[in-house]
Amino acid sequence: MESRGLVLVVEDDPAIAELVTLYLRRDGFGVQVETDGQAALAAARRVKPVAVVLDIGLPGMDGIEVCRAMRKDGDWTPVLFVTARDDEVDRVLGLELGADDYVTKPFSPRELVARVRTVLRRANGPGAGEVLSAGGTRLDLGERRVWTDAGEVALTSTEFDLLAHLMRRPGQVFDRAQLLSAVWGYAAAAGTRTVDVHIAQLRAKLGAQCPIRTVRSVGYSVERQ
Repeated sequence: MESRGLVLVVEDDPAIAELVTLYLRRDGFGVQVETDGQAALAAARRVKPVAVVLDIGLPGMDGIEVCRAMRKDGDWTPVLFVTARDDEVDRVLGLELGADDYVTKPFSPRELVARVRTVLRRANGPGAGEVLSAGGTRLDLGERRVWTDAGEVALTSTEFDLLAHLMRRPGQVFDRAQLLSAVWGYAAAAGTRTVDVHIAQLRAKLGAQCPIRTVRSVGYSVERQ
């Protein structure tokens, strides 16, 4: 089987790390495991993984600090957080971090692998060579880059695909379940709060030129030009 690339797994529980490694390798990924935050950050800088599966509850430097340091370095490698508490979801997907997705313990290793495949498909998918424009925001589908009048804006692969999905269909209103299915690739049962958090991230990054509007009691849309 052709390798899908190296995934950095950061987990201090040996049993969980072993299980995640087993399933990722079965799916064709190479795996490097680190058990603490400092070693994880050094590994991310050294081996340049295609994705990082990052536990929050690490000894010393926790997963949130690791992700923050990566983003500060300008490293936008897709990050999938593993969290033990559902009430941490807003925090791990928070504006200053830019995580791409998360799973909550206990989780299915098959689901985790599927989530890794999804974030990589979004990050590495073929570009259409088309440039979209709305509300002062320009989005290049081929190069996967975004600009406002203030300059280029760094987005995660998930943020980019959410914005692109809305901008491709100006005037159409999507509810949260539709966006979760179209962009994240899984059912609304997984929790639609993820959508709201990513919309908030986009608005914070794009500022006044963010073209996304809230349609009360329904969902989100980008207005026609």
